[in-house]
Amino acid sequence: MKGREKICAKLSSTFLRKWWFVVAVSIGCLLFGIMVLIFFTAWVNLVVDHVLTLRAGTQTFGWWSKPPVLPMMKVYVYNVTNADEFLNNGSKPIVDELGPYVYLEKWEKKNIQFHENGTVSFNQQKIYTFDESLSAGSEDDIVVVPNIPMLSATSQSKHAARFLRLAMASIMDILKIKPFVEVSVGQLLWGYEDPLLKLAKDVVPKEQKLPYEEFGLMYKKNGTSEDTLTIFTGSEDISKYGLIDKFNGKDNLTHYSSDECNSVMGSDGSIFPPHMTVNTTIHLFDKDLCRRLPLVFDKEVISSNDVPAYRFKPPKNVFGDLEENPDNACFCPQGPPCAPSGFFNVSLCQYDSPVLLSFPHFYLANDSYRLALDGISPPDPEKHSLYMDIQPMMGTAMAAKVRVQINLAVSQVVDIKQVATFPDIIFPIIWFEEGLDSLPEEMTGLMKLATKIPPIAQVVLAIILFVVGAILLVIAIWRIVRGANRLSSLHLAPGHVGQPNKPKDVPMANVQKY
Repeated sequence: MKGREKICAKLSSTFLRKWWFVVAVSIGCLLFGIMVLIFFTAWVNLVVDHVLTLRAGTQTFGWWSKPPVLPMMKVYVYNVTNADEFLNNGSKPIVDELGPYVYLEKWEKKNIQFHENGTVSFNQQKIYTFDESLSAGSEDDIVVVPNIPMLSATSQSKHAARFLRLAMASIMDILKIKPFVEVSVGQLLWGYEDPLLKLAKDVVPKEQKLPYEEFGLMYKKNGTSEDTLTIFTGSEDISKYGLIDKFNGKDNLTHYSSDECNSVMGSDGSIFPPHMTVNTTIHLFDKDLCRRLPLVFDKEVISSNDVPAYRFKPPKNVFGDLEENPDNACFCPQGPPCAPSGFFNVSLCQYDSPVLLSFPHFYLANDSYRLALDGISPPDPEKHSLYMDIQPMMGTAMAAKVRVQINLAVSQVVDIKQVATFPDIIFPIIWFEEGLDSLPEEMTGLMKLATKIPPIAQVVLAIILFVVGAILLVIAIWRIVRGANRLSSLHLAPGHVGQPNKPKDVPMANVQKY
């Protein structure tokens, strides 16, 4: 009897221990499945953050320092076809938009230095190569455009003493300087010798000299920039990944009246902080823009190789006047009148030249500025707006079109006969489209995996864990209940469990007789 009880106890102990372990495993699977549903995205983000962080020797660093892309710049020139009639007879200016003149770009970061505070410094190299096969003309095409050095000088002299203006008029007469200049497209972009700049080189005090000897809208931009950018690598704070910490050693500009407008903390356009949402506002900073340019979510798009992306565009009031956008008050430190709505005054960082930036064809500006000249078609948002397509999880620019028009605000100055009949007009000179249409497949292939696999893996893994956990739990409970019933039956069987002990028979020989 005792042997049977020991066997039953042993069987019940081993049996229960095994199946209760299965119960624990099944509950663990179910709990892990819940954790996958809740925390899987956070785990993936940690991996993404680690991979994105700029570290020497990593694939991310290689793509950042020497991007395997072929950006392109398209240039369109507003050629003035009736300059003499405009100056002599007051005729309405007529312009002929020439282009595109296409340049292929090659980018590389130079002089890279990592710092202990989680930043890295570099100089951006951009090599421009003219591609005549993609262009609508040659760099040797002759164009007639406003004489920017001259008109800048006359504009600056508007509030000077009268004798200075008369002296300037005499100098311009001697040097035969006119309000319009004939130059080739290549000269307009990359530089030509200007008599006023040459004169300034000889007579202006050394500390006031301009940092160039020729004039060109892209002068000294074909090569390695002298400007040093310091950006965050993401090692200390991934939310600042790719943002500019310092520009030429300074963490702000000095042109404007508030810290917000003077801030340089934006992207240079190559990488952005990851984990974007539709409520994210990104900022682009470029020296030639003289400010950060905000971009807000516009729509979802499918970029190259079927990688999903967010399209970001500037708000429509980004260049609005103070009535449309009161936040722009700090960009007008001298107070009204400021730049008209649709324009941004960059004179403070362009040596006081009356240069106004806008979007091509005066997009988002009052139509009267376009109609002040003949030859400019109405703006088309698809062709003339600025946008960037960014993969939101990784903060990588998938495609971009940065489109900017350079205009000159020309003023009439009575004492300078060369511009005495010049009406107050915003004269368009040129507009650029810079960017890329797609990334190479070696980059988009990994992005496609990184964006599409994790959500699928999360669902599949959660389903497997829930199914396995549920099956194991059902089997374990069923086996425990069934085993318990069998053991109960075994203990209650007649002759085994529950029968009272009978007194043992005592041999008669041992009974004491009285």
